[in-house]
Amino acid sequence: MEDVDVPIPRLLDLRQLLARKSHFLLGPRQTGKTFLIRQGLPTVRRYDLLDHAVFLDLSRDPGRLGQEIPRNERLVVIDEVQRLPSLLNEVHRLIEERRIRFLLTGSSARRLRGGGVNLLGGRARVRHLHPLSARELGARFQLERAIDRGLLPSIYLSDDPRADLVAYAGTYLQQEIVAEGATRNVPAFSRFLRVAALCNGTIVNFTKVASDAQVARTTVHEYFEILKETLILHELPAYRTAARRKPIASSKYYFFDTGVLTALQGRDRRAVGTSEWGEGFETWLLHELRCWRDYHSGATLSFWRSTSGFGVDVLIDDHTAIEIKASATVGPADLKGLRALSEEMRLRHRIVVCRERGARRVDDIDILPWSDFLDALWADQFR
Repeated sequence: MEDVDVPIPRLLDLRQLLARKSHFLLGPRQTGKTFLIRQGLPTVRRYDLLDHAVFLDLSRDPGRLGQEIPRNERLVVIDEVQRLPSLLNEVHRLIEERRIRFLLTGSSARRLRGGGVNLLGGRARVRHLHPLSARELGARFQLERAIDRGLLPSIYLSDDPRADLVAYAGTYLQQEIVAEGATRNVPAFSRFLRVAALCNGTIVNFTKVASDAQVARTTVHEYFEILKETLILHELPAYRTAARRKPIASSKYYFFDTGVLTALQGRDRRAVGTSEWGEGFETWLLHELRCWRDYHSGATLSFWRSTSGFGVDVLIDDHTAIEIKASATVGPADLKGLRALSEEMRLRHRIVVCRERGARRVDDIDILPWSDFLDALWADQFR
């Protein structure tokens, strides 16, 4: 196994985040929240609610938190805060009365949305930590490896990624679904999870998913919400403003990591050049765009598809349209969606992201290798 303790610099600077305000730092398990805290806040007092003794002490007496924190301390970390949402009452008091700034981490927003986050109403911002990005890995990034294994740090660097990914899927069911009581019917949710994974990157037909998973259609909607709230699934909304062609209004859904997605689909790996690899490439690029949005730009991401069949994979705000192609050669048919969208709205940038060897331009459409696109994205060239 590669040395997973070799530091991989992350793009989030925790001290900078906490300079003025408390923050919730949310991200799926094993995205590196604890490692980031040890790197960025090594001397800050930390309460880990996965520690049974810590959990019991604070659940019996949340006021103990304020009693234990010295009067001169101004930064405190609470890990896995969703395990004890009632503790946020005490956090609220300490923010107000003692001006302590908290970093509150969690792998699920589900229980927090039951009142905790709203309880702090404006006193803490929410940031998300994603799996590793190509920018964070730098020279250690390998595209085929990222699509095959995903970008969870321990799995990207693992000597047995398949076993680790299967274990991750099992841990998710045990700790996020069973332990948190998200649903009582775990076998049904497990069937649904496989079917939902096979719908990755598509406009979901909820009736068909219900039939394939053998659950009620209303249950499917509830299960999709569980996936979103446990941060396993991301919704990409449809861009609904159109001048001529009627757009489709339903969202698309992408899993947060290509490796976890592959395991949930029951696949061993994705062979380059197959449609499955193309799906992985698109899912990975959406991940990179989410990292850029959440760490850097704050832009809005959406997709566009008309009822007549034209489509574009991603829109950045209302000025940049991106088509994602995993192929090494882009042809005229790959440009149709971008050209159709140009008839609907003014665009500053039209881009095809692909695996071609070099950048080129066809009319006013930029065809960019994925590495060139990411460099330009982070350099703020698409505004």
